[in-house]
Amino acid sequence: MSQQARINVVSGGVSRVPRIIEFPKDNAGRQQVISDFFGSNVFGTKEMSERLPKPVYKSFCEQLKGGQTLDKITADAIAHAAKVWALERNATHFTHWFQPLNGTTAEKHDSFLALKTTFANGLPEVTAIEAFSGSELLQSEPDASSFPSGGMRTTFEARGYTVWDTKSPMFLQEGPHGTMILYIPSVFISYNGEALDEKSVLLRSSSVISKVALEILRLIEPIKEDVPRTKEIYTTLGTEQEYFLIDRGLYALRPDLKTCGRTLISGLPARHQQLEDHYFGKIPSRVLAAMSEVELECAKLGVPIKTRHNEVAPCQFEAAPQFEEAMLAVDHNLLTMDIMHRVAHKYKLKCLFHEKPFKGVNGSGKHCNWSIATDRGENLLNPSSTPETNYRFLIFLVAVLKAVLDHGDLLRAGVASASNDHRLGAQEAPPGIISVFLGSELTEVLNAIEEGRPVNKHVAGTETTQMRVEGTTLDLKVATLPKLNRDLTDRNRTSPFAFTGNKFEFRAVGSKQSAAFPVTILNSAVASALMEIKDDLKKQMGDKETASDEDMLAIIRKYITLTKNVRFEGDNYTEEWVQEAAKRGLVNITKSPEAFKRLLTPKNAEMLTRLGVFSMAELECRYHIMSETYAKEIVIEAQTLLGLLLQHVLPAAFSYRRELSESAAFLKQIGAEAAPELKWLAQLAPIISGLQEAVEELDHLLVEAQPILESEPAADHACYKMAPAMEKARSYADQLERLVADKYWPLPKYHELFSTL
Repeated sequence: MSQQARINVVSGGVSRVPRIIEFPKDNAGRQQVISDFFGSNVFGTKEMSERLPKPVYKSFCEQLKGGQTLDKITADAIAHAAKVWALERNATHFTHWFQPLNGTTAEKHDSFLALKTTFANGLPEVTAIEAFSGSELLQSEPDASSFPSGGMRTTFEARGYTVWDTKSPMFLQEGPHGTMILYIPSVFISYNGEALDEKSVLLRSSSVISKVALEILRLIEPIKEDVPRTKEIYTTLGTEQEYFLIDRGLYALRPDLKTCGRTLISGLPARHQQLEDHYFGKIPSRVLAAMSEVELECAKLGVPIKTRHNEVAPCQFEAAPQFEEAMLAVDHNLLTMDIMHRVAHKYKLKCLFHEKPFKGVNGSGKHCNWSIATDRGENLLNPSSTPETNYRFLIFLVAVLKAVLDHGDLLRAGVASASNDHRLGAQEAPPGIISVFLGSELTEVLNAIEEGRPVNKHVAGTETTQMRVEGTTLDLKVATLPKLNRDLTDRNRTSPFAFTGNKFEFRAVGSKQSAAFPVTILNSAVASALMEIKDDLKKQMGDKETASDEDMLAIIRKYITLTKNVRFEGDNYTEEWVQEAAKRGLVNITKSPEAFKRLLTPKNAEMLTRLGVFSMAELECRYHIMSETYAKEIVIEAQTLLGLLLQHVLPAAFSYRRELSESAAFLKQIGAEAAPELKWLAQLAPIISGLQEAVEELDHLLVEAQPILESEPAADHACYKMAPAMEKARSYADQLERLVADKYWPLPKYHELFSTL
């Protein structure tokens, strides 16, 4: 690896021509719009209604509503219809697609090919056919001991099952050579029924919150003959996915990026994000072409990508979908990430989902926009124009506040990871204190209700010579500009959990992780709070069948007072807030190992097991997996960093020092002044010596880590000993990158990584 390799990649990258693709065309050869082919590779309810016998389709719909189980006749009919549909599109294989506890998705491909043996004149005759039965559709059997299980499965206890999640439709993805593969979204459970995946517990939490939310609605909404009653409630989710794109050639020259997903050394260039000109700037041509192809592939799979734009950091971008039911939104987000990886490769780009691939610039999150909706299309967190009298909204609002107050530490555990630790607490990423931002108007509404006074409608108003806030509009004082509708709340980029108009934005979720686990925890915490509110409301109602306004207001006022400490409207980054949060009893969890332990505290464990979202064994399993994964990731990073320092950084420094030494010796020999060279050598010497000592310390800590790597102390060892040692070594390496002549430096630098798109 040399400077010339970097130069070749950079010059090649900036001259690359974007790949050209064509949108699908109709039979007349006209280019279709996205709505024409949206969901064309999905075997959804529309395809099923057209291809299944009516009684079979009706039976399946009843099963989706929980009215009955899926019988063999229905399963066989669906499997046959799915097979015919898939074969018409050149499918050759099918796979149960699931989400094991390793942060990725998994799949095992099985061929539709089957052999049928018949006998003619007493002789066997083998015929090849395509077959797919209901039993093959419903379940498969991957090896449960080969996935993380936190001790629930051992090597000799290998059996596990994937089971079709009927609420998530089957879909087709491209295979090799123009073929397709039928994907069957599934849950993954052990032989004994324990959840070994992210989806099972998410589905459980969705059922729990749906049940209790429906019970609340039954208490507060009177029966009206002309209005159909709500029969189902579900949580909705929109996942804003941030990511980095860099040139794949430069990526290939960085062992740390290839192995760890982030740079373990390198300092900031002169220009990065300080001019604030990348955010919402013009999208580079190669990136825009890749984005367009991602959106095309997502549309075929029914994934509704709505927004694309440059993010704050150089080479950072974002894609945001429209809102969907939470379970489906998680599936679609994982699909989107997979498509981004594959499409980036076609454009000689590398997609990085690590929360902090580049030190010193903004990291990436997966902002989870969460709400609760009914089967009538109503958003239960929509405050309306009069939130102070919208008691239904206020009940669900205070339930969320109570959930965050009681289980904020559990929500923090849900976003904890070795990679997210680098991001949280700086550059638009929220800190480890989980609080709720509501905005000035909603805060005034809650304060007024608590104090029993009228709401001050203009509490958030400002009046200047330029504009004046009037109700819910902004008069811009320019005749040609229309009045601007103003949201009920402002945005607080430092808040980990902010109300943003008709939903909550959980900003602490990491870009690399699945949203399933944090949303499972959020669903569960809110369900627990709703149960508490329901019991209090029943006591307040007495013998009444429907709660009166006075009943609801009394409960709302009680929970406004109870949850006041979790609300914060200011700057979450300040030291003053850290001190204030401690006075309020809000914990500040800055490191993941401490967060993991919160999964098993009596209050949190009791809530999750009481609701039936986790068994105690499943909860302990996740604690062990998260702790072990954390330690292993840092050990991998430390080993990679050690290799970089020994094989690249120190040799480059030695070579440069030798050149300076030879130059100084030559100058002295001819009687010339060698002071500059000697001064430079003197500056390099302590840095190189410091790096050598740091290398020895890191090597020693790695040796210490090996015997405890799969035990609980490993996470603490990695966090409190290895991570600081890595930062210490990095500080020396970054100084050398600045001082060593560029021709000796083998690794692409930040200015090259940031500028070659």
